[in-house]
Amino acid sequence: MTSSAIQHPDPSPIVACTISRDVQNFDLLIEDMEAILGEAWGDLGFSEALAFFNQPEAASLEFVAIAVDETDEEDLSMLGELISLAKSHRIKVILIAEDVSPAALHQLLRQGADEFVPYPLPENELQAAIERLRKPDPVAHPEQAPFNTATPDSEGVLFATHGMAGGTGSTTLAVNLAWELANASDKDAPRVCLIDLDLQFGSVATYLDLPRREVVYEMWSDTDSMDDDILKQALVSFEEKMWVLTAPPDMLPLDMITPEDVGRVIELARSKFDYVVVDMPSTLVQWSETVLTASQIYFATLELDMRSAQNVLRLKRALKAEELPLEKLRFCMNRAPKFTDLNGKSRVKRMAESLEIGIEIHLPDGGRPISQSADHGLPLASSSAKNPLRKEIAKLAVSLHELGKSEAEAA
Repeated sequence: MTSSAIQHPDPSPIVACTISRDVQNFDLLIEDMEAILGEAWGDLGFSEALAFFNQPEAASLEFVAIAVDETDEEDLSMLGELISLAKSHRIKVILIAEDVSPAALHQLLRQGADEFVPYPLPENELQAAIERLRKPDPVAHPEQAPFNTATPDSEGVLFATHGMAGGTGSTTLAVNLAWELANASDKDAPRVCLIDLDLQFGSVATYLDLPRREVVYEMWSDTDSMDDDILKQALVSFEEKMWVLTAPPDMLPLDMITPEDVGRVIELARSKFDYVVVDMPSTLVQWSETVLTASQIYFATLELDMRSAQNVLRLKRALKAEELPLEKLRFCMNRAPKFTDLNGKSRVKRMAESLEIGIEIHLPDGGRPISQSADHGLPLASSSAKNPLRKEIAKLAVSLHELGKSEAEAA
């Protein structure tokens, strides 16, 4: 479509338009707009858009899709003016960028773009962005807002989960602990942020059925320029009670980010949330020390098998060699024996004694509902509230929250 569609509209109102130097450079965008909106959209050039926003016809617009590539970086001030003008008319903005530098993208997002979609457009990503724009803004009491825009007097509490071997329930614990903390109080619900730091195989997004945004990669690529707006763009809200920083859409090397990058993200997250829960990769990397040092509690999940036992010993040796705070580790036995399984409980005790650790948390085997909950993208509280594993994680969350409240009152 062309700008003539806006100048001579059909009886059906124009609800959106693309804004670009030449929309023909974004043929996939044309296809997706036509598939989603039919004839109810138009196309404008940059200069045309500046004039159009002040015309009466602009009142019917729900959103604009501003498409830019590296050539447009010379006109960042004009693009920023476009975004600001659209926001002043209460028109949502989707930023579509191809080969734009992180610094330029950061500047445009700070102007107030509501959504970011990379180009070439991933399948169904534009549709998902439009659906998010059309959702009504949640009405929340300021004290219960999931994202705290003001800087609190104290830092949030940081918990981390780390699997001693694959399949020991680290991500299950992280996701459900974060959700239980977010629901720990009806009157004064804590603000909770869940961060997936497994850049290669992170599955937090899958466990909660959340989109993986390209802006997550852009944020990690340039944490020097990160601020509240960039962090908020990278986060995804889950049921308006918890904010999630998913793993990036593509598999990235773990050494792509530095300890300084991780430190900046954690520090900013702790300044905005009461609780920050981090799901760690099983691999130890340079920034593992950063998370361990910053954590109040570092949950290490293991099972009653030889691979877990050997990896616990190796982890202990590594932490002692670097003089890192081993005392922050809290070992969690996944698929712990039932109360009546005396033989199993005896084996757990012998394992703890031989490893010279304390296994303080026993997570029961929740059975098939655990994997089904993950496949359906729901926390256990929503899919299987009476599951024994869910009950144990809920008890853990309540005890952690009560401990936090008592320490805050004592301070």
